[in-house]
Amino acid sequence: MNLFVRHETHYDYDSPVAYSAQRLHLWPADFASQRTLSWKIEAPGIEKALSYTDGFGNRVHMLTFERASGPMSIIAEGVVNCSDAAGVVRGLPSAAPDAIFLRMTRATAPSAPIRALVEKNLADGPVLEGLHGLMDDIHRKVTYEIGATDAHTTAAEAFADGRGVCQDHAHILIAAARGAGIPARYVTGYLVTGMGASSTAAHAWAEVLVPALGWVGFDPANNKCPTDNYVRVAAGIDASGVAPIRGSRRGGAIERMRVEVRVEIAQQ
Repeated sequence: MNLFVRHETHYDYDSPVAYSAQRLHLWPADFASQRTLSWKIEAPGIEKALSYTDGFGNRVHMLTFERASGPMSIIAEGVVNCSDAAGVVRGLPSAAPDAIFLRMTRATAPSAPIRALVEKNLADGPVLEGLHGLMDDIHRKVTYEIGATDAHTTAAEAFADGRGVCQDHAHILIAAARGAGIPARYVTGYLVTGMGASSTAAHAWAEVLVPALGWVGFDPANNKCPTDNYVRVAAGIDASGVAPIRGSRRGGAIERMRVEVRVEIAQQ
């Protein structure tokens, strides 16, 4: 299936920006079940941006520009061919050792209630079956509610409150998997829900290292493993490490940011 994606981040400032440096995770990964057919990034300074593949296998752009006096946008757009591999990610090289995805962060530290999920689902029995049970529990116990959390909400906080968004669902599953001694990583990308549908936001899920299978995606927000309706962009330790755009600036005073995402099934 071919999916068309347009991801625009628009900025307005109260005064001119003297200098800005931004790290972009906006280029889809290529692996066995995903291939980028066309892709471009439009942004001030993109023609001079440093582009490289990081230790997690992500395509990264380092963008800098000076003396911007008006509104500006960073736009990523293109078509990606995706096939359904039941969430299994094969053929994606990564220099980082698997053990790095056992690292606990503030966002992914498991609380006692999350550890109880580990005991229920991952204490014994087949790991893959336990992970599906874990995903189902998180989906049922944490209601999807936009605005209930923010970028700094931890897995423990969202699970205790019983509300969150895809970032929170992914962090909770990662916290539980790592609590069971299983490497897990945070994934950013896009999702369209079906034929004739269009998505208006970026998405996030988790990937877990399953014995004999390798890395497998789990999306607790939708209680399913990624299919050909998903576009995978980047992966890291937690959400803070693979934000689509992250950086700093001098000047600009108050910043106002608006994000618009369009994902839809493209003509084959």
